[in-house]
Amino acid sequence: MDVQINISQNGILGKPFLCYEFSNTSCKKFVYPLETRILLYILFSVSSIVTIIGNLLVIITVIHFKQLHTPTNYLILSLAVADLLVGGVVMPPSMLRSIETCWYLGDLFYRYYAICHPFQYHSKMTSLTTLVMIIICWTVSAALGFGMVFMELNILGIEDVYYENFDCDGSCMLLHSREAATAMSLTCFYVPAFVMLCIYLKILHVAKRQVQAIQRVNSESKKEGKATKTLAIVMGVFLTFWIPFFLCNLIDPFIGYSVPPLLFDLFLWVGYYNSTCNPIVYAFFYSWFRHAFRIILSVRIFHSNSSRTMLL
Repeated sequence: MDVQINISQNGILGKPFLCYEFSNTSCKKFVYPLETRILLYILFSVSSIVTIIGNLLVIITVIHFKQLHTPTNYLILSLAVADLLVGGVVMPPSMLRSIETCWYLGDLFYRYYAICHPFQYHSKMTSLTTLVMIIICWTVSAALGFGMVFMELNILGIEDVYYENFDCDGSCMLLHSREAATAMSLTCFYVPAFVMLCIYLKILHVAKRQVQAIQRVNSESKKEGKATKTLAIVMGVFLTFWIPFFLCNLIDPFIGYSVPPLLFDLFLWVGYYNSTCNPIVYAFFYSWFRHAFRIILSVRIFHSNSSRTMLL
């Protein structure tokens, strides 16, 4: 129906849609059928809401209940804040860009979020150490995510290619040179992923050694084993959801930027859904989260001394 309207108005068969009809430098626009757009808006809106609510529950739980004020849970809190920002700040404009296939929010709006958050666990980690790690993580992420884009370091050396072939009104495409794609992918994904795997393998090794030393499985070792398993699942979900995007991001400059934009966008949304899944993992494997969830939903969180409720 949209194609027929476009033909009748312009009188030219097959004239493409444009993001900005009266701009000489406008990008071409792909128009999905109305039914498809409605379904996609519903799907992405629900995804954003679920991501916000789930991570907001984690944030409220860790902040409110004093029993959960531990260095390990501060890392979970930091991760939940990052995931909340994905659901509340990244997903809505990305939904508009993905469905309308044009960027209508201006050049100064946040065009790219690079969230890398190595998830580390150590029973003797102090609150100060945890705070320093969180500050470094967020600082590096912000510097990479915004600095490279606004300083145009991502297109350093390929400016002519970018402005001649990719720059147009309505575009929200993050193009990388080979050097920038390699540096960005290594810093934001591959190196943190390698570090996380090494840390997890060390934790797994220590846990097995402790079980062998004890020679029996008591309640404490069961908790450690469950925590190790949960950490493995969180890491596995993170790697599984983000590997497709970062593989495309790394190889695209080396194959002449021939990865289809639709595939790139699909893999990016798959990565976003990692932020949706983390609270679900907590709900399945952490009894304290389920207990806190029930307290919050039953409004008992507003009772006096509810912050001292024993969750574990």
